[in-house]
Amino acid sequence: MDKENFLSYIKTCTALNIPARVVQNEVYSVDGDQAPSFRTVRRWKKWFREGREGVEDEARPGRPITKIIYENIEQVRLLIDDDPYMTIEEMQEQTGLNYGTTQRIIFDHLQLTKNYRSLYS
Repeated sequence: MDKENFLSYIKTCTALNIPARVVQNEVYSVDGDQAPSFRTVRRWKKWFREGREGVEDEARPGRPITKIIYENIEQVRLLIDDDPYMTIEEMQEQTGLNYGTTQRIIFDHLQLTKNYRSLYS
């Protein structure tokens, strides 16, 4: 069941005055670990009682997560191919990606590691 289905069910149960614990147990028996927690069920029931109509999640403020897309991975790979001694900070300046995204691309996607042996030889 997807999130909107969960919320629709919670909204219906709220209209029928079914307690949050019963709703959570029913949803858990159907979807197991994918079911929302008791706290989440209780919070949504409260919002529906207060007059909330929609089951869509509202937009949250903040900076969107930079997507690690093929173009960004390829851009970092090309920088490393051109200069294997380039620092993450230098790559960050040239790509416009933040430090964490650049680091994830290097270590997780390109599966590169630091070569500490060459530093001490």
